[in-house]
Amino acid sequence: MPALNAPRNYAPRGIAALLAPVVRPAFRRRAPAAATLLADWESLAGPEFAARAAPLKFAAGTLTLACAGPAAMELQLVAPTLIARLNLALGQQMVERLRFMRQSPKILAPPAAPLRAGPKAPPQNLPEGPLGEALAKLYEGVKR
Repeated sequence: MPALNAPRNYAPRGIAALLAPVVRPAFRRRAPAAATLLADWESLAGPEFAARAAPLKFAAGTLTLACAGPAAMELQLVAPTLIARLNLALGQQMVERLRFMRQSPKILAPPAAPLRAGPKAPPQNLPEGPLGEALAKLYEGVKR
């Protein structure tokens, strides 16, 4: 009995998703820890840091992070914690200092909430007339 191949997804994909499997082995041969740091940022830094910053470059012990202006101030205060977490995850003292660039990090948005079914009918005990109609519209807007 022949093995069935998994169905292919022909939807458009971002170039990062296509290139990552190709370039990751090359990066690991040249600088394994630096490649791990840039490729696996979210798992190394943790969700609270990964949501506010994204790595841009790593050179000579300095990790450059893209973050919004207010997030840069917060991250400067917790920089020693972040450096310790990254070095612990990498297994060696690689990151010596952090540099922050004020730009919007390219962070994936959280998945959208599932759409609910249509609006619910307003309660039956609303007053008659324009007040009741206004309350019904308000109820539908709130419950949407």
